[in-house]
This record gives sequence, structure tokens and C-alpha cells, in this order.
Amino acid sequence: MAVTLDQTIAQKQRSRLAEFVGGQTFWVLIAVLLACLFLSFATDSFATSKNLYNITRNVTFVAIIALGMTLVIITGGIDLSVGSVLCLCSMVLAVTMNAGYSIEVGITAAIVTALVIGAFNGVLIAYLNFPPFVVTLGMLSIARSLAMVASNNTVVFQFGPDHDKLLALGGGAWFFGIANPVLYMVILALITGFVLRWTRFGRYIFAIGGNEHAATLTGVPVRSIKVAVYMISALSAGIAGIVQTGWLGAVTTNIGAGMELQVIAAAVIGGANLAGGIGTAFGALVGAALIEVIRNSLGLLGINAFWQGTFIGGAIVLAVLFDRIRNLRQSE
Repeated sequence: MAVTLDQTIAQKQRSRLAEFVGGQTFWVLIAVLLACLFLSFATDSFATSKNLYNITRNVTFVAIIALGMTLVIITGGIDLSVGSVLCLCSMVLAVTMNAGYSIEVGITAAIVTALVIGAFNGVLIAYLNFPPFVVTLGMLSIARSLAMVASNNTVVFQFGPDHDKLLALGGGAWFFGIANPVLYMVILALITGFVLRWTRFGRYIFAIGGNEHAATLTGVPVRSIKVAVYMISALSAGIAGIVQTGWLGAVTTNIGAGMELQVIAAAVIGGANLAGGIGTAFGALVGAALIEVIRNSLGLLGINAFWQGTFIGGAIVLAVLFDRIRNLRQSE
């Protein structure tokens, strides 16, 4: 007897919990919780309200961009330009407001900049078949260079008549004392999770990552979806740049340097497969949380901060190894 679509969906819903518990994201979440528990007893300063506030706020910038990066990775692509896009969008916002324009004009300029960059990347990748690595690596250099040109490579810390509004946007806590960046992260994660699980656009993203040729044959608009995904990735970097500008209260051309590696690490550690077809919004948040806990714990435990890259790189290798072992077991 043929299996209907409703029966297939119901079966997936019943096995969702079992799939989550057996998945990489669950075990990374357990690792985060165990690390927090250990640090709470091993140090006197980890569980303090000030430190937890800093952790939750610091994790948001990587997590927000990791949400967009996860969509790109699910399609089988990569975006190395997000750190530089964050820098350029932050600088566009700062320079625009410094020139006397309102915060609304500054934010609009930053978002348009991000969308244009994402569309440029997407068109070259989807329509001209450029390798994503090459395109986004080139944009990594271009975007940061444009940020230097826009600011003449100077620090911008005056944001015109709406200066205080921008600082409140990124550094305030408007809802029950929760830092605004955390609220933005949660809202964006819920939107991303909904899109991936419940919309046709989300299904198309997974279809492209699973088998792009088959997706094309079944009528999926592969090229336009790819362009949209890279635009979303750049947009997430632009949003993070806007929020981080308000949080820091100043913008330099070094902001976001090397951030693309942390973002990719967060997505991969959280369960996204670099081969495509696998990834979740929740996994991006969990991966970003583990990276921030690692970074925070090094200082509290008196470990040289130079070890940070080793620990994060090791976490990436373990995450990929875990995924490979799981795939081998499923193929047996």
C-alpha cells in the first residue's frame, strides 16, 4: 500500500525526539551544560550574574551570523565573507549616522549593503557556477577594503543626533532585563527554525543540499534559492554588525576579523554537515554557545588565551568525526 504524505509526516514527528537525542546537536548541548556545571564548581566567577551576562551577550553575534551560515551550509555552500560584511555594514551605519542622518537611514543603508553583497555572491555562485569558496574569499577582501575606504581607516565613535538610540539598540535591555542582542538572537533563531521546518523555501534548501541535480529535475528553483540563501547569510552578518555597533559604541576596520571561522565552527559543531543537506537553527545556537563557553573558560581557568584556536579546532574535528561515525553506522 502506498504511503501518503500525511503518514510520512506523522512518522517523522513521532521519531523527532529519538532523532534529536541521537543527533550531534543533543550531545553538543550536553557538553555545554556539563562544561557550565564544571566551571561553576571549579571557579568562583563563572556563575556570577556579570559573567553570565557577558557570555550570553557575546555569544549572540556569532550565533546570529551562524543562523544564516547554516542555511548556506545546508545547500552545500560556504560563505567566508561574513566577518568582512559585518565590518562593512557596521561602518556604513556608523559613517551614515556620523554624517548627521537618522538611525533609520543608517540601518537601511547597512541592510541594503548586506543584501547587495549577498546577491552579488549568490549570482556568481548560482548563475555563473563560480566556486563558493573563491567568490566569498574574494568578497572577504573586498568588503573589508571598502570599509577602510568608507572610514578612511579611522575609528568612528560619534553617531550623530541618534547616537543614544543606537547605543540603546545594541546595549540596552528592554524586556525583563534581558540584553537586547539576546532577544534579537532568539527571535531570529525562531524565524529561521520555522522557515527550515515548516516552509516550502526550507524544504527547497534541504533538497538542494541533499541532491542538487535531483532537486533541479523535480522543479526546485535551485538558482534563485541559492541567491536568496547567500543574501540571507549576508543579511545576518549585517544585522549582527548593526547590533554590535550599538553594543561597542565604536567601529574600527578590525571588527569582525576572523569571525567567519568562529561562525562556520558554530554551525558545524552544532550539527550542520559541510557536504550539505543537514543543519538546524538550534544547532547553530548550541555550537555558538560551546565556542563562547570555551573562550570564557580559558581565562577563568588561567589557561593561555592562545589555546583558544586549538580547542575550537579540536571541537570541529570531533564534530565531523562524530558525524562520520553516525553515517557509517546508518549505512551498515
